[in-house]
Amino acid sequence: MSEPAPAICVFAGSSPGARPQYAAAARALGRELASRELALVYGGGNVGLMGILADAVIESGGTAVGVIPSALADKRLGHDGLTALHVVATMHERKALMADLAQAFIALPGGIGTLEELFEAITWAQLGIHAKPCGLLNAAGYYDPLLRFLDSSVENRFVHPEHRDMIHVAAEPELLLDRLLATHVPVVEKWIDR
Repeated sequence: MSEPAPAICVFAGSSPGARPQYAAAARALGRELASRELALVYGGGNVGLMGILADAVIESGGTAVGVIPSALADKRLGHDGLTALHVVATMHERKALMADLAQAFIALPGGIGTLEELFEAITWAQLGIHAKPCGLLNAAGYYDPLLRFLDSSVENRFVHPEHRDMIHVAAEPELLLDRLLATHVPVVEKWIDR
């Protein structure tokens, strides 16, 4: 029995967003994951950037694994063309399984859910719960305001510079994946003034 392909967990919007560059970034990331034989692990949806991403992986011959809570699966929001679709009871179980299956995390443009998932992954790395790199695919500058906020959090001594630097950012999937796959997550004490 062969080893499963290394996997990247991608958080993404359930909407395609207002700009065509967001969908283009999702398609490009999906194709790049497949070309590198990296499995996609994601929220299992068939809508928005989530669906566009999964479709691109599948169309490129890659592996796409979804994890969806039963409440969303019951609304027929699960993608039915995936390599595997895990239906779990809760959002907490969804995030835990996605994290267990993946070696790194990427956020495409998305809303509150995408940000919540991304920041949980970053927090877990910050606390040493895992040592998996995290990145933002900054399509069309979508995350520029968030990056300015994070820089302000460093300036105001709520975030260590080393923890801010744990968030890799690139506008192109190839560059972001290169950075994530070459990263060693540092161990830095969380408390700034301790």
